[in-house]
Amino acid sequence: MTKIKVKNLSKKFKIYTRGGIEIEGYSNINFEVKEGEFLSLYGPSGIGKSSILKALYRTYTTTSGEILLTKTNGDVVDIANCSESEVLYLRKNEIGYVSQFLQVLPRISAVDIVSQPLIDKGESKKSSRQKAKELLDYLSIKEELFDISPLTFSGGEQQRVNIAKGIIAPKSVLFLDEPTASLDEINTMKVIKKLKSIKKQKVAMVGIFHDFDAMNAISDKIYNIEEKKYANYNKK
Repeated sequence: MTKIKVKNLSKKFKIYTRGGIEIEGYSNINFEVKEGEFLSLYGPSGIGKSSILKALYRTYTTTSGEILLTKTNGDVVDIANCSESEVLYLRKNEIGYVSQFLQVLPRISAVDIVSQPLIDKGESKKSSRQKAKELLDYLSIKEELFDISPLTFSGGEQQRVNIAKGIIAPKSVLFLDEPTASLDEINTMKVIKKLKSIKKQKVAMVGIFHDFDAMNAISDKIYNIEEKKYANYNKK
């Protein structure tokens, strides 16, 4: 089943500091993602990869086009044009987002941050915290850091906490903006392994990678933004 269908998506940014001129962010973007598929957005820096991902999550509005999401109940909603209340519902129940940077409140421990999505789904606090500890350990976060605020961690450690928070309780759709950008090769491959297990849960994913090997390892399809078509590549 197709979970996301993007049709003729375009975005222009208005630059008010330059007299309100409009700059094209991207145009005529078309792709679709099925259950259990991972699609990567590909192109040079500045081509609009992150902007497209933010449009899918509705952090950015679009100038034209449609983002059709098939919800868990089978209903179809256009993320690009639905109401703000519907966007909030979708973020709570249908779509997740892993950004490049960890954004959390101070003084909240790593294990509490990672366990919260499970608690929000109704799992007990004890079980959620145990699963959070197991995932943090898998991603090479030292046990002595579990009960400390990750705002004191290194950039790579923060990103691993961020990923753990984003994937521990995946919704039916997950968007990932360079999730492995700050990680070494070992932890990158650990993340890829986890994403592959999430694909088996029929989660549809759209992501951006700076590392072509990581992108190649997880992707079922790669969409070339510059050429506006699926890219041919050799899957390992």
